[in-house]
Amino acid sequence: MGAETGLAMFCGILQKIKPYLAMISLQFGYAGMYIVTMLCLKKGMNHYVLAVYRHVVATIVISPFAIVLERKIRPKMTLPIFARILLLGFLEPVLDQNLYYVGLKLTSATFTSVTINILPAVTFIMALIFRLESVNLKKIRSIAKVAGTLVTIGGAMVMTLYKGPIVEIFHGHGSHAAHSSSSSESADQHWVLGTLMLLGSIVGWSGFFILQSFTLRKYPAELSLTALICVAGTVEGSIVTLIMERDFSVWVIGWDSRLLAAVYTGVICSGLAYYIQGVVIRERGPVFVTSFTPLCMIITAFLGSVVLAEQIHLGSIIGAIFIVMGLYLVVWGKAKDHLNKLTSQKGSADTELPITAEPETTAAERCSSKAPPA
Repeated sequence: MGAETGLAMFCGILQKIKPYLAMISLQFGYAGMYIVTMLCLKKGMNHYVLAVYRHVVATIVISPFAIVLERKIRPKMTLPIFARILLLGFLEPVLDQNLYYVGLKLTSATFTSVTINILPAVTFIMALIFRLESVNLKKIRSIAKVAGTLVTIGGAMVMTLYKGPIVEIFHGHGSHAAHSSSSSESADQHWVLGTLMLLGSIVGWSGFFILQSFTLRKYPAELSLTALICVAGTVEGSIVTLIMERDFSVWVIGWDSRLLAAVYTGVICSGLAYYIQGVVIRERGPVFVTSFTPLCMIITAFLGSVVLAEQIHLGSIIGAIFIVMGLYLVVWGKAKDHLNKLTSQKGSADTELPITAEPETTAAERCSSKAPPA
């Protein structure tokens, strides 16, 4: 009896923290992407080709699971859904990623991860416009979401505008320091253009989250939708690459960091990421998903200082503290929203996505049920 009670408590806790574990794990994956991508771009890989190969890999990895696991629940394809998938394939795999790669190449891995921190704010504003998110300033949870968004933006602004003295955490070797110096000079020269590219990337990424949320209402098969987005991204990205790059030699990659970047970003940052985000979006909404983005900046800053010998300034540390505070406020507000939704609107559609009532299950059944990978 005691073992059964303990199992029930463990499964109950696991059910509550699964979305948090999934999104935190995803931020580690994205942090690795910043580093691997920067290395391959510095070695001359074409960013259009990288975006295409990334989704070729994602398609190969995800499609078998989608075909087998969702063969009985996959909705019928309609023209409106097909049009949405084409737009999703353009917003993130083509528009967002190519602008992101250009911005990353013109700035630095750490600065890019800092700039991406405004993603939750942009997504929150878009969610309000499309009525996927509600704000009632008489409720403390809504105040927390708004305040957290503002604090997050403030932290990102501090990291961007105030550098301060260098904080020595790790001492890079000579070759790393020279590489960092060269990268810094290039970043200073193209900083404005790189920042504009990153801002455009953020708008495209936010639009992807919003449209994915709407599409999941009509096509509630996360694996199949992920595979279709990757196929659409591959085809559309190939067309864009053939238009922009007439030299076919750019398609050649070897057994080096370029292949690693294509495989890593394809499996982790496209295949798994699209699926995990889709699952969590259906349960918690797009604002919850993007609110974890600031964690990626902190992880990337650490990895950047170790792998790329990028310098960490005092302003980055101060900004990181504010960003974590803002993240906590937003997540707390969303958690209260979710609790209120379960208690007062059970079985009815909420402001983000409709909730389908499920039959009651035992603790053991909940543990063995299909869950998003964390």
